[in-house]
Amino acid sequence: MRLGPRIEVRAAAPDGLAEPLKLLEEFLRDSDPVPTPFAERLSRAVERGDVEVLVARAEGRLVGVAVLAFRLDVSAGAPFASVEDLYVRPDARQQGAGRVLIEAVGKQCRARGVSYVEVQTDSEAAGFYEALGYEPEEGVRVLSRSYAF
Repeated sequence: MRLGPRIEVRAAAPDGLAEPLKLLEEFLRDSDPVPTPFAERLSRAVERGDVEVLVARAEGRLVGVAVLAFRLDVSAGAPFASVEDLYVRPDARQQGAGRVLIEAVGKQCRARGVSYVEVQTDSEAAGFYEALGYEPEEGVRVLSRSYAF
């Protein structure tokens, strides 16, 4: 791994989501902005502590974002978390930003008493997570359904 500048991660405040959202929109939504009502709901979720938006910076420049959601798992009788989105700028990859973001995820989870973290990812990024200790869940399938509004 090539080491670049020092990378710092901080949780974004509810009123500080515009820049991380812009990065996610640019790369994950083909620059299509999230609808304003969704951005407002995200801000309220961050304010309540249901969601954390972790922002990675190198020399003051935004290089990556992780969105972490916290929920209760009745079957386990404990809280759990999921990495909803994680993105590192292509020009900042292989410099530790993704690893530092995942370490921050672990730190936030431990501070909240969360012992289980999941991530749904594609096969291209699976190796990244596996290298950081995430394991495939045997026998688990992800099913989805869309509803029209």
